[in-house]
Amino acid sequence: MVNKIWGFFIIIGIIFCLFTDNVDVINNEILNSCKTALDMTFKIFPVMALWLGIAKIAEVSGLLKKLSLKLSGILKFIFPEIPKGHQSLSYISSNIIANMFGLGNAATPFGLKAMQSLQELNTKKDTASRSMITFLVLNTSGVTIIPTTIISLRMMYGSVDPTSIVFPCIIITFTSTFIGLIIDRILARLS
Repeated sequence: MVNKIWGFFIIIGIIFCLFTDNVDVINNEILNSCKTALDMTFKIFPVMALWLGIAKIAEVSGLLKKLSLKLSGILKFIFPEIPKGHQSLSYISSNIIANMFGLGNAATPFGLKAMQSLQELNTKKDTASRSMITFLVLNTSGVTIIPTTIISLRMMYGSVDPTSIVFPCIIITFTSTFIGLIIDRILARLS
C-alpha cells in the first residue's frame, strides 16, 4: 500500500513538472537523490559494519546467549503462552538485544525466526496468535540503548554532539515499549 502511495506521489510530481515546464527539476532531483543515497550508504556502512561485527563477536563468545538467559524471566512474564524452554524465547530475546544496541539489520533475522517459531505454536494458522501480536509490539517499539543508525546520520550531517540523542532515545523507547505492552494487554483482555 505504501509503495502505491509513493508511486502516486512520484507520478503526480513528474506530471506537475512536465506541465509547468520544470523538467530540469526532475533531472536534478533524481541525480541529487541518487548521490545523497549513495553518500549515506558509504557513511553509514562502516558504523553498521562495526556494530554488526561487535554483535557477531558477542554471539560467538556466548554473551548474547547469557543476555538471552537473563531476559528469559521477563519474557516468560510477557509471553505466558509460550512453553518454558521453547526456542522462540531465545529468538525473541536475541531480537530484543540486537534492537537495544541499535542493530535493526541484525535484529531482523532473529525477528523472522521468532515469528516462524511462534507460528509453530499457533493453533489458528491464518490468524496472528497473542504471542505474535505481543512480539510485534515489542519489536516495533524496540527499546534502544545505543541508537547507532541515528548517531551515524547525525555524524554524517555534521552534528556537534551526535551522541546527545542517546539518553532521550532510552527514555522514549522504554516509555513506548511500556505503553505498547499495556495497550496490548488491555486489548487482549477485551478480545
